[in-house]
Amino acid sequence: MNGKPLQSVKVFAPASVANVGCGFDVLAFAINGPGDVVEISRKEIPGVVIESITGDNGKLPLIPIENTAGRAVLALIDELEHSPDFGMKIRIEKRMPLGSGLGSSAASAAGAAVAANAILGNPFSRKELLQFALEGELAASGSPHGDNISASLLGGFVLVRSHQPLDVIELNVPKELVVTVLHPHIEMKTKNTRLILRRSVQLSKAVTQWGNVGGLIAGLYREDYDLIGRSLHDEIVEPARAILIPGFDEMKETAMKTGALGFSISGAGSSVFALSRSIETAENIGEALGKVMDTYNLAFDIHISEINTQGCHILEQTEVST
Repeated sequence: MNGKPLQSVKVFAPASVANVGCGFDVLAFAINGPGDVVEISRKEIPGVVIESITGDNGKLPLIPIENTAGRAVLALIDELEHSPDFGMKIRIEKRMPLGSGLGSSAASAAGAAVAANAILGNPFSRKELLQFALEGELAASGSPHGDNISASLLGGFVLVRSHQPLDVIELNVPKELVVTVLHPHIEMKTKNTRLILRRSVQLSKAVTQWGNVGGLIAGLYREDYDLIGRSLHDEIVEPARAILIPGFDEMKETAMKTGALGFSISGAGSSVFALSRSIETAENIGEALGKVMDTYNLAFDIHISEINTQGCHILEQTEVST
């Protein structure tokens, strides 16, 4: 144990942008603003229950094994040497839309893992929690994807080098990097958008993609913004998914003309993102993208954010009374 056991704890888990253009299923970064709040409290009877979920319009399951947060907590408890003599009740507040491409299911799982760990006195390190949060993602997508999970839990830019075994590398975050995220109010489920992807890739496209992933990581470490921009190019996934997002090509052209380093789809969509070097440029990009969306009569949200290097963090906690 690395801390005092708690009676209750409330955790904020940030939204994240996955894939980052060229890094399908292996690259992601956390953002400020949208996210989920997960609160876990002790209860006398052992077992895990989900007491409430708000902000989901009744779409998410309350059965723990079918819920990303519940499943993460169950996985964590199963890994303990001795099961606790108390239970846990979970309350989830969704502060970002479902199916937005901002890692909503991942945030709930990550936040629940951090909260449950704190309730128990932190028997696991932050990186060890990844395996439990990843188990939670199975409830949402049917297969484990560590990109959003890792970014939300750890913060910053992350590279998932391997899922089997899980190997996550925290990358450098350039100081001037700012993201503009536009979320059109349409829902795109990850399970469905994965079905349209090709199961085989031309070798020439794969070689280009590998080069871009390497170039992007090198650009992050060298803080070479031109290299970052040149590397934010996706040969494989973006062309298949872009047709599902109204005005995508127009938004991409507009973002690049307004000073973006690069532009692509956030996760599975429907959100899109642009990276730039200043808040002012990011705001200008957001305004320009909004004008494109207005021509499609679609409601949308815009988030301007520096890269969130904090990840999941505790908002409130109450110690066990003696």
